[in-house]
Amino acid sequence: MFQAHLMTELPIPGAFRLTPQRYDDVRGYFMEGFRGDVVSEAIGYPFVTGQVNWSSSRRGTLRGIHGTTLPPGQAKLVTCVRGAVLDVVVDLRVGSPTYGKYELTHQEADSGTAVYLSDGLGHAFLALTDDACMNYVCSAAYVPGTMIEIDPLDPRIGIPWPLTGPPIMSEKDAGAPTLDEAEAKGMLPTYEDCLAHYAALKTEFTR
Repeated sequence: MFQAHLMTELPIPGAFRLTPQRYDDVRGYFMEGFRGDVVSEAIGYPFVTGQVNWSSSRRGTLRGIHGTTLPPGQAKLVTCVRGAVLDVVVDLRVGSPTYGKYELTHQEADSGTAVYLSDGLGHAFLALTDDACMNYVCSAAYVPGTMIEIDPLDPRIGIPWPLTGPPIMSEKDAGAPTLDEAEAKGMLPTYEDCLAHYAALKTEFTR
């Protein structure tokens, strides 16, 4: 019987790193890419799959920092399934004890390492290889107009991107506000609202 993932909470509450057990034989290898029961047990309520996305990026592409307004929220499980990336979680919850802090995870396709982000957390990554492909398992379908974009080069956050030149970015990401600007404009969720949201989900789970 295959073992479940090792799921470890990161220093940012609500963010987890998942490491699956890899099984090698003469054919190649096998890994469980996603276990809903493991994720749900760790976060304390069911992780429901509402949408699955894929992205492919050239080496040097920087995507993010992206989050979602609350409501509606959109938790994510993000896995590199081809190539390699530097994956980053950023706490966008105003009032959180780790507000503005980040956590780094080096993801390679052969490792199966994944990162789970609760509602209120932001996500970004830098493609370290050509044709780096990311898989996103999302808790809800995307609602147009609810995405939060934050400048991934914001010096206040200070993510140590291993850049050798200017990153490849979308116009929207390149023109995104800093964390302080987004907070001043009321664009970010509060930690209090996120905790109430998590508690409501847990209450629904335990009925």
